[in-house]
Order: sequence, then structure tokens, then C-alpha cells
Amino acid sequence: MLVDSHCHLDRLDLAAHDGSLDSALDAARQRGVGHFLCIGVSADNAADVKALAERYEDVDCSVGIHPLDVQPDATPALGWLLRELDHPRVVAIGETGLDYHYEPQAAEVQQASFRLHLEAAQQTGKPVIIHTRGARADTLALLRDAALPQAGVLHCFTEDWDMAKAALDMGYYISLSGIVTFRNADALRDVASKVPVDRLLVETDSPYLAPIPYRGKPNLPQYVREVAEFLAMLRGESYERFAEQTTENFKRLFPLAHVRSVQA
Repeated sequence: MLVDSHCHLDRLDLAAHDGSLDSALDAARQRGVGHFLCIGVSADNAADVKALAERYEDVDCSVGIHPLDVQPDATPALGWLLRELDHPRVVAIGETGLDYHYEPQAAEVQQASFRLHLEAAQQTGKPVIIHTRGARADTLALLRDAALPQAGVLHCFTEDWDMAKAALDMGYYISLSGIVTFRNADALRDVASKVPVDRLLVETDSPYLAPIPYRGKPNLPQYVREVAEFLAMLRGESYERFAEQTTENFKRLFPLAHVRSVQA
């Protein structure tokens, strides 16, 4: 059994499944995907991800504001975030973090939002889902300052081993997406080979970043199988054990998730 630890079910391109989310999820289940974490990115989609988690037994969700969705003149309110997090299917906070690649001028407002999410994690004990791009030093500095006891995950990881090691040393998990299968991802594959087996997650980040051989097409949760198979081969592990281990890791990191028992 696999878990797609990061997907945007409210944003999928469902053309391959005749517009049916039910069909898309069934296709993933038929490939051994037993659970899905649907990610919040804005105040606008918080209700949508919660509704999806309520609709499907094997879907949980997170709530938060993506760094590129933070408004330049306002950070989200802590009270709002805490209210949204007070829901039985909301098992994590985010995605949050820093992204200076597109908006380096927004560093200050992104940092304020990130701190707010980290404060919500302190108050609720729920793990954080972290997006980081072009902001390595600031991301690590804010995580160190927060010193969260329950940590979280650096999702869709694309940084180097030094950053991965720093995050791992603070108790964080590393999640890998279809990018690890890309031809020009040798440095990331080096990281993927070094992450301890008990701190690794797999994801699609669908509808984005479809793995080889689907690169350039809309990504779907069913393709987390390709990510997992590639990583198992890269690391010299059996696929079955790798799937079991990453599912165990997910359950440990997200203890509130409604994941059924791993089947042999």
C-alpha cells in the first residue's frame, strides 16, 4: 500500500477520467494507493479540501496559505488558521514556507506568514508541510527558531544534501515527487539515495510534475506508483518493502490521519 502524501485533488485535470474524481481515485486505488493527503494552499480552498476529506474515507487534508498565495498587504490571521485547523479531517498545517524564486520582493510578508503557521503548529501539535524554493537559509533559520517538537515535512524536495541533512537533524521528513525521475535530476537522486528509510515520503504534487514517462502531461495520484517504484530501484530496495515503509512513515508523521492498516 502507498500513500500519496501531497496532492491537490481540487485542482486535478480529470480529462483522462471523464471528469470524474471518483474515477481518478479508483484508478489510484487499483494501483495500490490506499490514502491521499489533499493540500490546502489558500483561504479560498480551505472549505474545498475539507469537503473532499469528508467525502472520502481515504482522504485527509491540510489547511494553510502557500507562500505565493500570501497577499502582499496582509498575512493570514492566526485566529482564522486555528479555527480552520479545528476539524477532524485536517491533519496538518500548510502548505506553508518560502518561495523567493518568483517573488523575491515578497520575502518579508512570506516570512510573517510562515511564522504564523509555525505558531499554529506550536499551539495545535499538528505537523507542518513546507514548501521552499530559492530560500534555503531563511527556511532553515525559521525552522530552527520555531524548534517544533513534532516537526513536519519538506515536500517536493529539490534542494541539496546539505539542506536535507539540516532538516533531518531537526527531525523533519523529506518527501520526493516525480522530479526525482527527470533526466536532469542527478543531484536530487543523490539526495534520495541518502535519506534514511524511516524519514522518507512519496508524493505526486498532482496535478503538477508528472513523473517519467508522463512528464508534460497532467499529473494524477495514480502516478505516485511510478515515483515509488523508481525510488525503490534507485535505493536498491524491494518495491513492496519501500511502499510499506513510506506508509509507516506517513502514519508516524501524521498520527491523526485516517489510514487503514497496511495489508500484506
